[in-house]
Amino acid sequence: MSTLTLPAGAAPPAAAPPVVHPFGARVLTGVFGVFVAAMMSGLNSRIGGLALTDLRTAFGMGVDDGSWISSLYAAFELAAMPFSAWFAITFSFRRYHLAVVAIFTLLGLATPLAQGMDSGTGMLLVLRCLQGFFGGLLIPVLMAAALRFFPAPVRLYGLALYAMTATFAPNVATWLSATLTDTLANWQLLFWQTVPMAAFSLAAVAWGIPQDPVRLERLRQMDWLGLATGLPGLVLIGVALAQGERLDWFNSLFICWSMGAGLALLVIFLVCEWFHPLPFVRLQLLHRRNLGLGFTVFVGLLVVLLSGSLLPANYLGHAFHFRTPYVAVLGLEVGLPQFVLGPAVSWLLYRRWADARHVFALGLLLIAAACWVGSHITPAWMAAEFALAQGLHAVGQPLAVVALLFLATSVVQPMEGPMVSGIINTLRAFGTLFGSALMGRFLAVRSDTHANVLLDQAANLRRAGDAALAAPQAFAGVAHRVSHQSLVLSIADGYLLLGAVALALVPLVLALQYIPAPVSASTPAAPKH
Repeated sequence: MSTLTLPAGAAPPAAAPPVVHPFGARVLTGVFGVFVAAMMSGLNSRIGGLALTDLRTAFGMGVDDGSWISSLYAAFELAAMPFSAWFAITFSFRRYHLAVVAIFTLLGLATPLAQGMDSGTGMLLVLRCLQGFFGGLLIPVLMAAALRFFPAPVRLYGLALYAMTATFAPNVATWLSATLTDTLANWQLLFWQTVPMAAFSLAAVAWGIPQDPVRLERLRQMDWLGLATGLPGLVLIGVALAQGERLDWFNSLFICWSMGAGLALLVIFLVCEWFHPLPFVRLQLLHRRNLGLGFTVFVGLLVVLLSGSLLPANYLGHAFHFRTPYVAVLGLEVGLPQFVLGPAVSWLLYRRWADARHVFALGLLLIAAACWVGSHITPAWMAAEFALAQGLHAVGQPLAVVALLFLATSVVQPMEGPMVSGIINTLRAFGTLFGSALMGRFLAVRSDTHANVLLDQAANLRRAGDAALAAPQAFAGVAHRVSHQSLVLSIADGYLLLGAVALALVPLVLALQYIPAPVSASTPAAPKH
């Protein structure tokens, strides 16, 4: 893959380049084990929210208390991501990954056992915090592994594996949750389903990933102040974003203090990272256009991707009280094609006539088209009516995500890969939380607005002597119809908003730096026109 030389005056990397290992079947198996572990983490994160009703019932928790199950997991997952790659280098990639997978799996095995304890609810939340943290450590190492172990002629296929953690895992999680809770009727399997994937990952990584030297001397140079401020700062921001809509945002003193303290600690963390000689994330890399601008676009893309998951699930869940088995088909329509489309997009980007910026823009246009289709939603829509929109998402998402990863990682030196992995994965977790919070607030506001307008119209019709509303008992049913119709209109508005954001990102994508397709040494590069 093409790389750019460091600009004049840039600080040299603090760490020596890692030992280069020959790429073959053994290393490929090891990287696939890392991919399975990252998928395991992504599935576990999403399943906790999808099966919230079952978990609340099993532990005797109310709606408010139960909301913390997924909120705390997401917050601690966010907090872990900037630090994962740094510790992977320090303790060696192989040993670090094996230890994290083992701890993550043991926490999952222990979680259902908290049900019978006197403090079962508190223990459940503690275990979810810990599992969220170790789950957040797993995902960044997949990108670091793809950048390190895959040579340039096949590296895009490694990045396509990473892209699937954003396009495949969240969508298939709905089907998996439905299978475990409704088909098999065993909520404990929500946590124990990690065991087979963890067993394969442990075996594959232990056999396939070569052992690097442990570099414990890096601990003496660690940014301790950054660690002490970054971890709690990101946890507080994550909690505020996840709980904001439930607690009415800044009308809640808890949200005000959480967000304020989290931002203050985050500022200290960023300052420490900027000046530290061996940072967890090298912020100076963001001066490069394809990283600074590209990661800005990435956050916007994460928000836009909610149009393929959050909006249809919200509509079917609230309008018809659908459980996950009836919504699972929406996720499968997007998730299953990624096994073919992800590698296909990588193959496309290796063509010398392909411009990754145009591929990215095409993906955004397809997502915008999906939003336009979804904006025509009516109260009669069921799962089948979302098929066209989900099909457009299935094609548009890999085009956008894989092209973005190519444009961003192509301006990164090999030894800088772990630092970039920390940045992009932190932004990924933040973008998902931020997008969910933003859409939650937007849908609530638009639903209230539409409900007020519809109720005013109904009241005016009754005062005008409309026969359908003349009887008191007839008017009593209006509230339900207004609630349903206001939800439909707010979902349509959500689609229009996210479609507009997708279109607004296109000029930013075209402003990214052109990167030619990677070629082997024996193949001449195509001239840039």
